[in-house]
Order: sequence, then C-alpha cells, then structure tokens
Amino acid sequence: EECERERCFGLTAETLVGRTVELDHVSGTYGRSRPTPFLCLALKMLQMQPDRETVVGFINNEEHRYLRALGAFYLRLTGTGADVHQYLEPLSNDHREIRERISDEEFMLTGYFIDELLTQDSCCDIVLPRI
Repeated sequence: EECERERCFGLTAETLVGRTVELDHVSGTYGRSRPTPFLCLALKMLQMQPDRETVVGFINNEEHRYLRALGAFYLRLTGTGADVHQYLEPLSNDHREIRERISDEEFMLTGYFIDELLTQDSCCDIVLPRI
C-alpha cells in the first residue's frame, strides 16, 4: 500500500478534490498511528490554506459526501465560531451515512459526522478548537 503522505505530496487544489472524491471512509489514524487518507488530505489542506470560497464549495457539495466531510472538518479546525455556526449548523440535518474507521480492520457507518464536529471535543483523533 502506497504511503498516504507520499500520495499527498505535490497536490494542488484540483488534484486534492480528485483524491477526496476517491475516499471511502473518514478517520484519524490506524495501526501504529498511521494517518488515514482523510487525515492526510486534511493536513494537506492545512498546508495549502485554501480560501474560504473553496472551503465553502467543499461544504456545499451534495454529490460527494467525503468532500463535504473534509471541508467541514477543515472549517471546524480553522474557522471562527461564527463560521462554524453559519456553514456547519445547517448541515446537521445531513444524515447520509459515511464510513468511519474505528480500528485496523473495522469500520462503522455513521450519519452524524457533522453533529460530531459541532458537539464533540475531538474528531478523527484530533482535538478540536473551542468555539
């Protein structure tokens, strides 16, 4: 399996979208603290610092649920409290199921990823900033 960090090297905003729509689960780390593809893409976004319009475009994408999840996760990490409430609270009604890795070989379906971003202290093994 190709190292996810290597797969994220040299990504542009456009290729980041392509990698994100290929995702089939969300999570932070697995195994011996290996980052998941979702976490690698989130870290790449932190490095790239996309403009708000790009992030909101990810969040408003209804076709690709993992693109929405990545945008929401990034906004939750970097946005102000007002941003989080403006862009994420309306999505709390989006209960489409996404797969979440809970161990090396175990996954679960959840329809509450956005709710977790709004109500929990951590998500995908990352402690979220206070809002």
